[in-house]
Amino acid sequence: MTGVATLLAGMGALAAALVLLLSPPRRSDRPTGVAGALHSIETEYAGKATGTVPPPSRDERLAEPLMRRLRMLAQSLSPGTGVEGLQRRLDLAGNPGAWTPERILSYKGLGLLAVGATGALVGSGSVPGILLGAALGSLFGFFLPDILLYNAGLRRQEELKRSLPDTLDLLVVSVEAGLGFDAALTRVAQHTSGPLAEELARVLQEIRIGKSRTEALRSMGERVAVEEVRTFIAALVQASELGMSIGVVLREQAREARLKRRQRAEEMAQKVPVKVMFPVVLCILPALIITVVGPGVLSIMESPLFR
Repeated sequence: MTGVATLLAGMGALAAALVLLLSPPRRSDRPTGVAGALHSIETEYAGKATGTVPPPSRDERLAEPLMRRLRMLAQSLSPGTGVEGLQRRLDLAGNPGAWTPERILSYKGLGLLAVGATGALVGSGSVPGILLGAALGSLFGFFLPDILLYNAGLRRQEELKRSLPDTLDLLVVSVEAGLGFDAALTRVAQHTSGPLAEELARVLQEIRIGKSRTEALRSMGERVAVEEVRTFIAALVQASELGMSIGVVLREQAREARLKRRQRAEEMAQKVPVKVMFPVVLCILPALIITVVGPGVLSIMESPLFR
């Protein structure tokens, strides 16, 4: 048992060292929030325009051969998961940090080997246990980055859905106060926070580097999986192409977003009794029955009838 524990500790330390080696570098001087999103977009587009890319750090140069081999291993085992599909999921998750499809593939290969070896050590009592532990550990380690990325995308899309009505109200107030649509977007991006503010900031940045407003809005629609946001973008694009008043369209979209938010709240309230029923039946009722009926049962058992 001591030998197995030592091996597990060694595998854990090795996996932690590899994770730290492959993890993206932290930059403490980089702005966060909307400013950070604008800074990253400016840096990326400036690098592409000038053909200059920041040189890799020493740790990145040392880890590059290992990352390349892990990436090739993961890509050979998942031919259907290409770089385009991973980039799509990264867009839905908001492109967190310095994560790239290549880095995710490297972590998939790392999880396959490290967690698979750990599972084999856990089930080292017999040959079937070793094979079963290695198989289950490899599957879990290989698909864990996909699960985490999918979960991050779901949380971000939910935040987009919740913040849409308030953002539309602020846009309506700004446009009806006399600001242009681009100025209203700038005000919303500067005075709000969250995924929707970051997406609007990216739309503004794409407009400033030469994209038309329609193209920037359609690109935002491709990065977002929320139906309400896509409907709002489609309405703006159509209003811009037909020459309609942006203020009228924004007011109607804000009213529709508030209505859908109220309907979602009512739907969630209707689900509460069904969700509460299971913990009440399984956890509360047995304890209540024991507390109420238990003393009576004990008294009956001590009566002369049962002696």
